[in-house]
Order: sequence, then C-alpha cells, then structure tokens
Amino acid sequence: MLLTLQRFKRRLTFTTQAEISTNAANSFHAGLKGRFRELRIDDDHQLENSTYPVARVVDGSVQIVDTPALSAINARLCDDYIDDCEKVMKRWNRVLDTYEIDYSLSLPHRAFSRAVGEFSDVFVDDKGTIIPENEWHERQTEWLASDADLEYILSLMQPELNAGKYASWIAAPKAGINGQPGNFEYVKVAA
Repeated sequence: MLLTLQRFKRRLTFTTQAEISTNAANSFHAGLKGRFRELRIDDDHQLENSTYPVARVVDGSVQIVDTPALSAINARLCDDYIDDCEKVMKRWNRVLDTYEIDYSLSLPHRAFSRAVGEFSDVFVDDKGTIIPENEWHERQTEWLASDADLEYILSLMQPELNAGKYASWIAAPKAGINGQPGNFEYVKVAA
C-alpha cells in the first residue's frame, strides 16, 4: 500500500514520549523499560539519587536542567538515539567527502518540529531557537519537505508487479533467495 501524502507528512515529524515521565520511571522500576547499553553507564542503576541533564524550555529559551534520572529515562533514551544518528551523519558525510561532493548533512536541534513532549508547544528552528509561530509557518519549507516535494516523492514510488522486475526506487539484488535467478517464480498462484 502506498503512503498517502497526509501519512507521509506525519512520518516526517520526530516524536517521542515526554522527556520527563513518571510512567517511564514506573516501567523502569518494574523492569519493563531499560536504558541503552545499561552496563556501560556508571551510576547506581537504581537511579534513586542520580540526576540527568535534560533540555527544557525555561524563560522562553531551551536550557539544560538537571532532573532526577529516574523520571528522565525517556530523555536519556532520546539522547542515546540522537548520538547514534549523529554517528550515521558523520559516516554519510565521509562518503560525500570521498566523492568530493560539496555538501554535508546535519541533524536539526532536538527541539525542532516536535509533536510530543517538552517542545510540542513551542516553535523551534533547526538550530534550537524558539521563534514565533507565524515565522515558523513562513519558513518551514526551508527545513521540511513542501507539499510539492512530497507529491514528487510519492510519484516516484510506483509499484512493479511483474516477476523479475523491480520498482524504480529499489536496486536489483545481485542474486535471488538461495542463489535463484532474479526472475525465479518464488510464489505460484493457482488460478
């Protein structure tokens, strides 16, 4: 099933649970939620006396605030996710450098285009500056795909239903499953 334009746009908005969450704390205590690479973290692992720095909106700007680590489980997971994404960006930028492409990729600020959590009620540009709502709406196509961009992307995603053929956005594999040729009839449909 192809994505509709509306669903595709929703997927472009980064969402996570609230950074500060008693539900996450309760799930952690119950053993249902953990931390990324828990054994590498140097703390008491019960999080009863620990704090964790969390980005929050304070007096109209984004600031780092020490927060009880137990209630900041989601913030820590978000930080770990962002760190992982930054490593991927660096790898992709090295590839661009290898091919002498004068362009680099970067992640937007953690508060950018958020629909859930600490930053859902403010409008933040890609650098992390809180801006007025009208400015956000005027500039959002600088940062996010426009309706025309999305329509173009969806126009490229046409299905290919013939055996041995591949949709235009999918590279043909070097070999089929179990070394079979690309046009091997894996599924036979009885008429």
